Amino acid sequence: MPDLAETYACVPSTERGRGILISGSPKSNSILYTNGRSVIILNLDNPLEVSVYAEHAYPVTVARFSPNAEWIASADVSGSVRIWGTRNEFVLKNEFKVLSGRIDDLQWSPDGMRIVACGDGKGKSLVRAFMWDSGTNVGEFDGHSRRVLSCAFKPTRPFRIATCGEDFLVNFYEGPPFKFKQSNRDHSNFVNCLRYSPDGSKFISVSSDKKGILFDGKTGEKIGELSSEDGHKGSIYAVSWSPDGKQVLTASADKSAKVWDVSEDGNGKVKRTLTCPGSGGVDDMLVGCLWQNDHLVVVSLGGTISIFSATDIDKAPLCLSGHMKNITSLSVLKNNPKVILSSSYDGLIVKWIPGTGYSGKLQRKENSQIKCFAAVEEEIITSGFDNKVWRVPVLGDQCGEANSVDVGSQPKDLSLALLSPELALVATDSGVVMLRGTTIVSTINLGFAVTASAISPDGSEAIIGGQDGKLRIYAIAGDTLTEEATLEKHRGAITVIRYSPDVSMFASADVNREAVVWDRSSREIKLKNMVYHTAYKLSCLVSRQ
Repeated sequence: MPDLAETYACVPSTERGRGILISGSPKSNSILYTNGRSVIILNLDNPLEVSVYAEHAYPVTVARFSPNAEWIASADVSGSVRIWGTRNEFVLKNEFKVLSGRIDDLQWSPDGMRIVACGDGKGKSLVRAFMWDSGTNVGEFDGHSRRVLSCAFKPTRPFRIATCGEDFLVNFYEGPPFKFKQSNRDHSNFVNCLRYSPDGSKFISVSSDKKGILFDGKTGEKIGELSSEDGHKGSIYAVSWSPDGKQVLTASADKSAKVWDVSEDGNGKVKRTLTCPGSGGVDDMLVGCLWQNDHLVVVSLGGTISIFSATDIDKAPLCLSGHMKNITSLSVLKNNPKVILSSSYDGLIVKWIPGTGYSGKLQRKENSQIKCFAAVEEEIITSGFDNKVWRVPVLGDQCGEANSVDVGSQPKDLSLALLSPELALVATDSGVVMLRGTTIVSTINLGFAVTASAISPDGSEAIIGGQDGKLRIYAIAGDTLTEEATLEKHRGAITVIRYSPDVSMFASADVNREAVVWDRSSREIKLKNMVYHTAYKLSCLVSRQ
């Protein structure tokens, strides 16, 4: 079996008005973030080295490495925490129901024996600390009246836990077993994040009131603040300490990240303001950050990850981006270098270059949703959730003026005759529409529910998949279709059909997650029993050499 060469990662899920949490490995430059029901493990030294853990039943909110980097604890919106290994195919160690609502943050104790988690729940059940191997509680956490957004374990003995949340409070607990010690009420808005310094001598909280407050790590007493001079002009959503504990990195809705020098007396002054590339729009608000060894990692609301060098802060950041929503289609362009285009239903089209990864976004003037997508070097053709099919010329990273045609029904699938791309086949509920450019040349009712279609590169043949699981092969002569054969193997509705690069074979897949490869000339099955893919709909990407 061939080895996986590279993976193009999705971006973190974000939410306007909320910060996100990313975390790093104590042993390497790998970071963790979440998207949907998946935890993404990304290597900052090689962003094409990506692993995905997708065993949660509900959207995941946060994930963290254990102190020895052998385990990862991840939490979701149902209040569950799963603890799984970083090796041996992510073997599950334990799963605990920790809170009755969404978990917003969690952290391991420095000895790796305990975990504290916080978030939303019923009554006073907003924070819980427990043993990682048994789930046994190790304290009581009174003092909060609303959702708790962040928590932190003191990384040195004696152990302490600090929490903060939507009630504007920063609470401090001693233990174990942990019990409430005191509250700080100096913030005047949501307290979004707090973090201990590596040596445990201090911790810092940041808030939507644009302030950062520093506390003594052992007593919980306030010792200083981040200076308002050259400070943030918007909500501060995240904070992270430098490895030496002398600086902090903050990320704000004012679209800037700042590096602060923190003095021994607990006050901070701005050392450097970092501005991430972008258009200056809402998507450029910064909602997450992490100081991971020499890497300063900042995440925008649009999901773009900007990676600065701490030792060469003047150097332009490496920007990684991609899709936040489900990918609906893929296509390969025979450019030099070869380009892969991917589209998601929210209308985003991303360019990828093998060996490099993310290479930019294709900017369209009509940013409509995309359900179906096909492309050649000079043009893309898309359809959304209305009755229109769009033809859009491609001019580098920009798209020209688009033309559309109403095909009378919502398209279910579309494909281009690659050798004559003006010819397109559009599948609708009950038949197909043939287009030449943006002109409808024929609308054919096939008498069955159509679910997928493909047209051969020379435009001489069409394969139509149905709700009944059958594949019907048609010869194309002019603007008409003539049925030549019906193939039966699938036990569910066909979801996708693709020709092989040399057009000697074609592949089909169904809603039961089964894929079949057929010989085109004999129409016999060449490969079967490829079943139970992890996705509902198989998306095929065929490289055209």
